Amino acid sequence: MGTLDVLAENNFGDTRSGGLAGPMGLLIIVLLGIVTVFLIRNMTARIRRLPAEFPDPDAQRKGAAAEQPGADPDHLDKSTPA
Repeated sequence: MGTLDVLAENNFGDTRSGGLAGPMGLLIIVLLGIVTVFLIRNMTARIRRLPAEFPDPDAQRKGAAAEQPGADPDHLDKSTPA
């Protein structure tokens, strides 16, 4: 029975005295919470700085094509020169 007692022994240390897992886990959770709050504040500020509406890229392309004589704005191809 001596061999079974050695195998069944808890070799992970005494969990009741000098344990560091609880305080370290709490510290990590608190730090993650603080970082999350700062991330949310930063993203909210960035979203508020965005314009209410973005310009339509198709309208800009058609407007530029309308300035060029003889260009069809619906079939505008950037690879060929006008």
